[in-house]
Amino acid sequence: MTDNTQSGVLVSIGELARRTGLAVRTIRFYCDEGILESQRSAGGHRMFDPDSAAERLLLVRRLRILGLGLDSITHVLHGERSLTEAIAAESARLDVELRSLAWRRASLRAIETASSAQRSARLALLAAAQDGVAVHDRLVRFWRRILAPLPRAASDPWVCWNVPQPPAEPSIDEVVAYVELAALAADPDVIRVVRRQYWRGRPELIHDAHALYVAVGEVMVDVVSLVTEGVQPHRGNELDRFVIAHASARGERDTPRFREQMMIDATDADHRIHRYWALTSQFLGTRVTVGQAHNWLYEALTSSTELVDAPASQQTALPEEYRDGSGHEPGNARRRAARRAELLRQLL
Repeated sequence: MTDNTQSGVLVSIGELARRTGLAVRTIRFYCDEGILESQRSAGGHRMFDPDSAAERLLLVRRLRILGLGLDSITHVLHGERSLTEAIAAESARLDVELRSLAWRRASLRAIETASSAQRSARLALLAAAQDGVAVHDRLVRFWRRILAPLPRAASDPWVCWNVPQPPAEPSIDEVVAYVELAALAADPDVIRVVRRQYWRGRPELIHDAHALYVAVGEVMVDVVSLVTEGVQPHRGNELDRFVIAHASARGERDTPRFREQMMIDATDADHRIHRYWALTSQFLGTRVTVGQAHNWLYEALTSSTELVDAPASQQTALPEEYRDGSGHEPGNARRRAARRAELLRQLL
């Protein structure tokens, strides 16, 4: 503050209040907060340049109406942040708040519309989930635990592909399905069965988990294409590569005995795994999940182990389009290659 006796070009706080329509106490508060500058008259009264003070107060009022906090406004007025940056930050904050409110509204409606027999259980389920962001974080932690000991750089693309984002405007069914995913992910037994499905039996024998992850991931890309096209599980290139990847990771070879070993205590048929991926599919639309690809390979593996002891006359031959050993239809090679490249980029 500086003394200024040129009272002819300055106005008092009362006059500034009259010109701007703001209360004197509000203008005094803005001065104390460093938002508005004033000078002192010879008598010690606050005096203001009428044009610049009114312009600044108008800007403060408009930004306050838009919901910006005083700290953000102060940064703008002091040149520490541009107006564009401040508005973008407030818009992002409001998006988060609106998503939270939409989640709460859907949760309340889900409880409201539940039958009397379901209401207590649904209330407990939704209350434990908090909100969509918290559920998503829980699902991410769940899969990072499943994929351990892979480094985050390797597992995060996989997680992004298979963990659905919470819906911005969830319906009743969506909010209930999403929290059910969280409940499954919180079950220690589900963690065990899903981890066994992914890494198979005897994971302690795997000498390079990352190499196995990459090899299996490449197989999954091709299987996703088969699932997308409705190709039924069968023996062939994809299954062979899947088994070889697991055998090699354990220092073994692909033999009938090893394939039988892979079936011992397999958890692929566990209803909780199928429920998890069924719920996930509700949010991923037409995207084929790794869960569906794993199930395709499990059914193909089951078929291959059942055929080991069957007479040759009972063994089903591969369809004609798969007899070239590639597992690919020749007419779709180019389309498959393009899809495979895109999926590899996203999954690996």
